[in-house]
Amino acid sequence: MKTTFTPYDSDDVLTATVNGSGDESKITLSAQDSSNTGARIMRFATDLAARWKGAKAGAVIGGERTMWDMSEHVEHGFGPVWDSESRILVLGSMPSPKSRKAAFYYMHPQNRFWPVMQALFADPADPSDVTGDSLQSRRAFAMRHHIALWDVIASCDITGASDASIRNATPNDLTPLLRDAPIARIFTTGAKSAQLYRRLIEPRLAATGITIGMTPLPSTSPANASMRLPALIEAYRLAFQSAGALEMADETVTGL
Repeated sequence: MKTTFTPYDSDDVLTATVNGSGDESKITLSAQDSSNTGARIMRFATDLAARWKGAKAGAVIGGERTMWDMSEHVEHGFGPVWDSESRILVLGSMPSPKSRKAAFYYMHPQNRFWPVMQALFADPADPSDVTGDSLQSRRAFAMRHHIALWDVIASCDITGASDASIRNATPNDLTPLLRDAPIARIFTTGAKSAQLYRRLIEPRLAATGITIGMTPLPSTSPANASMRLPALIEAYRLAFQSAGALEMADETVTGL
């Protein structure tokens, strides 16, 4: 696939070539005029790389090929949300840049996680039982309904918020939380979190004698555009009902 366009501040022509697809895709920018600077091409490489998950962008400048890896190494940056009455643990992969900046879970404005939680767990008889938009209101909602939140990954290399680009993942240690909280079921949001949970976390838990079941859920990220909000709500409803999670959210630990 080739795309030809003109830089913002030059008459030079850049040709962008995309080779491969998905995780293996690479983008190479070639400048017709070798006077084009690396910094100028880098801007376009960055713009193009953002269009392909996990892509690497590069340029041929004066016959010499330079590659830029668009990923960055990131740390999770904040801990789990739970208390002594948490019954359900929901695990994502790695927080998006917006969530890391807010230091809370699913804070991208287009992520559907909190609307799904509102639809499934809010008490219709209590108008104050809402997720809201703030960190504080969402944390309170999760605690009211005995929902613990964390992520599978403690650190990794990632491009933006793209799960497909995740490399060199180091998992979080769930053992202390699962020993201290009465978690009865674990859910993962998105294919990557389920994959990494099975590969990196499940064997560790089994080695310590922890055998809590895990149910994979679809991603609520805006990247999962094929699933509209009603479809996500229904998918989560069915998964939670099958695991008894909706009932757990309304129970108190002392009543178990």
